[in-house]
Amino acid sequence: MTGRTLHVLTGCTAAGKTEWALRWAEERGAEIVSCDTLLFYRGMDIGTAKPSAADRARVPHHLIDILGVTEPMDITRYVTAARAAVAEIAARRRPVLVVGGSGFYLKSFFGPVADAVTVPPELRAQVAARLAGEGLAALVAELGRLNPDGLGELDTANPRRVARALERCLASGHSLRELAEDFARQPGPFADWDVRLMRRDRPPAELNQRIEARVSGMLGAGLVGEVEGLLTAGLRQNPRAAGAIGYREVIAMLEGRLDRAALAAEIVQHTRALVKKQRTWFRTQLPAHEVNTSG
Repeated sequence: MTGRTLHVLTGCTAAGKTEWALRWAEERGAEIVSCDTLLFYRGMDIGTAKPSAADRARVPHHLIDILGVTEPMDITRYVTAARAAVAEIAARRRPVLVVGGSGFYLKSFFGPVADAVTVPPELRAQVAARLAGEGLAALVAELGRLNPDGLGELDTANPRRVARALERCLASGHSLRELAEDFARQPGPFADWDVRLMRRDRPPAELNQRIEARVSGMLGAGLVGEVEGLLTAGLRQNPRAAGAIGYREVIAMLEGRLDRAALAAEIVQHTRALVKKQRTWFRTQLPAHEVNTSG
């Protein structure tokens, strides 16, 4: 348990990861590393179902409350912080349990997630200017010239993805196919660990009940007040955080775009839609793993 083994627990929203992880970690003397992109932010407590102070007193947690709500987080920064936390725990010869359901960040434990291509700011600005001045078709045409073997599965109707693809081709001097082949040969950030994955899940009817109870509990615990405070602290400067389920609906209500009476139902509906996407993603994007539905 205390060698080079990294235990990872994932699962969709409201599946009961937190309590299961706490019991598992207590029984084994483990420490928990968060893999939830919203738990990084101080003040985002109620709407994220963040482990409480009592929970964190039971088991040491890492990568929670490490950023102000206006600070950006990306995969490279997360991997650096996660590797440091894992190494620190392993140095104490304690088991490591990674917990969370943020897909792209979760993937970093099973393979490469970021390549070595660095796009200079001036190049990014040039591509953005071309997109604004010449339009999406011009960028797609340029990509076609740089990629005689084709554009693969690139969504050529998505301006952001087309711009990023063109930036990477121009910065590296390689085609998308060559970049993809180079990326596939890279070791993942945790390739030197034996990573063992388990997923928590619930029957659909039970999960729906848990979602409704969770949303009711959050609103009763003061979610609206939490969002008001976060807006004062600059939440809108962080579009990803402001757009998270629970937060975006409360913001819509505070701005008069959503009736207070419809708030709970709106959050429940959006959470159910998210859970559906999460379950599909877990089944199709993660390596083979055990699924736990008990307790």
